Amino acid sequence: MQEENYFKFSIEQLLPPFLMVFSAWVVFWVEIKWGVNLNFLGVYPRTLEGLGGIFCSPFIHGSVEHLFNNSLPLFILSLALFYFYKEKAWHVLFIGWLVTGILTWLLGRPSYHIGASGLIYMLASFIFFKGVFQKYYRLVALSLTVVFIYGSMLWYIFPVEEGISWEGHLSGFLSGLVLAKLVTMRLPEKKKYDWEKEDYNEEEDEFLQHFDADGNFIEKLPEEPLSEISINYEYKPNKKEAD
Repeated sequence: MQEENYFKFSIEQLLPPFLMVFSAWVVFWVEIKWGVNLNFLGVYPRTLEGLGGIFCSPFIHGSVEHLFNNSLPLFILSLALFYFYKEKAWHVLFIGWLVTGILTWLLGRPSYHIGASGLIYMLASFIFFKGVFQKYYRLVALSLTVVFIYGSMLWYIFPVEEGISWEGHLSGFLSGLVLAKLVTMRLPEKKKYDWEKEDYNEEEDEFLQHFDADGNFIEKLPEEPLSEISINYEYKPNKKEAD
């Protein structure tokens, strides 16, 4: 697949990121509207009832600030996943979501772990490490962009601030790293220039003909001598003259 076809944007790529963020806001609106607290649907480590939080916790947030801080990175990183890794996007999202939740359930403190931050760390980790592993220039550029924008998040995989689920962050980070290593994907065919092709001949290259043996640029190539043109006239008498 050529680069221009592989990195082709479609409106469908906006739908999954939008739905995830929209669903989280709808859940929070329901909590405010009806005065309910859905924190019990979060991940509660090493309990049977806490397993449901593996699927539900990314949609549950403790405050407007918590939800707002998660919405933008969730949308941007999931959009990057569906644009740059469209062939494996659903696979990475589903497996990463599941593994992040399971690791949080295994490693977390005995408390309700809620919010989409674990999923965000999984996406950021996968996008960064996958670009590094693939060594494809566009994906490496994406990795560097993720580091530039979200590099400070790395500190929060450690218990540096009270009340933050660093276990969920660490689980997401590890999940993304493992997925980046294990998930295989086809890279687009990079456009080859004439000088990269095997049958390339320097002597036939019009550009290189503008340089002499010492590497000096020749502004105007010597004109090739015109081939000799011979003109032969043949006289044919008309009918009247022939008579």
